[in-house]
Amino acid sequence: DLEYLHIKEEKDLSTSHDEKQKELKQEILNTEPNRDKLVSQDSIQNHVLYLHETSNENTPFTCSTCGKSFTQKFTLTDHMRIHTGEKPFLCTICGKGFSRKNVLSDHMKIHTGEKPFPCVTCGKSFSRSGSLIKHVRIHTGEKPYSCITCGKSFTQKNHLTDHIRIHTGEKPYSCNTCGRSFSQRYNLSNHMKLHTGEKPFSCLTCGKCFGHKYSLSNHMKLHTGEKPFSCLTCGKRFGLKYNLSNHIKIHTNAKTFPCMVCGKNFNKNQTLSNHMKIHTSKKPFLCLTCGKRFSVQQKLSIHLKKHSENKLHKCATCGKCFSQEQRLNRHMKLHLG
Repeated sequence: DLEYLHIKEEKDLSTSHDEKQKELKQEILNTEPNRDKLVSQDSIQNHVLYLHETSNENTPFTCSTCGKSFTQKFTLTDHMRIHTGEKPFLCTICGKGFSRKNVLSDHMKIHTGEKPFPCVTCGKSFSRSGSLIKHVRIHTGEKPYSCITCGKSFTQKNHLTDHIRIHTGEKPYSCNTCGRSFSQRYNLSNHMKLHTGEKPFSCLTCGKCFGHKYSLSNHMKLHTGEKPFSCLTCGKRFGLKYNLSNHIKIHTNAKTFPCMVCGKNFNKNQTLSNHMKIHTSKKPFLCLTCGKRFSVQQKLSIHLKKHSENKLHKCATCGKCFSQEQRLNRHMKLHLG
């Protein structure tokens, strides 16, 4: 009797599972993208197995490397490639590898130029439907992803994930070369170029190469003369937003960069970095003529003029020449009394 009940229970579970799969198959056939297509039973079966067949609560799909759990087996398979570095899907045009087939499909549109998803508001087109959905939020102002810690909202889920790491301090992306960790994969990718020396972005005007696309964009403004960032106080214009931000501090007298050693405040991060060398006694700038070292590049430049025979600043009264303008100004006071 017990054996009969056990067999009956297994049969009932199997029947329930089969019925669930049939419902899913019918649902797939009824969806808008598949309604006018011939979908084979095998492709439906594979779709159900890989996308909808989930584990029960007692047997999740767990990563043996980091312990992260997943409800779907294919998600675990994709995740494992983060640890193994496996990229089995290769682009037949440029040879670039990808860990997921759908990412390769998206990549192929770069070569074909295909952008089948247009924005009805501004007309801009996208190669991926997900990119269009994110773009539309620029027009609607929708920010559906909120941080439960500070309440800040985001248009994209991955932006929220990156933000949450500010609160948790998590840095899951580590450099295999130097061990430095990062909170975002994008920052790790940029960092790796320091080790590889890779500079894939080249200027078509002068041929100079850059490791980052934004560095090339900033560089191009030297050729175009573009200065889109304007100071509302004095009207001075800048090619980089960062330079405008630093300039505004002249008007506000804001000194937001404090020295953690002596407490002195500075209005620029670079000025603080130069100041910190006083505490560390670090002098990385070497005069190749006399061997004297300096903590700041500017001081080395001034020093080099002592060795140079070129004295560019000439006194209009007596004709004496000086290598530095400030020394000429001091000299002029002798004539003025």
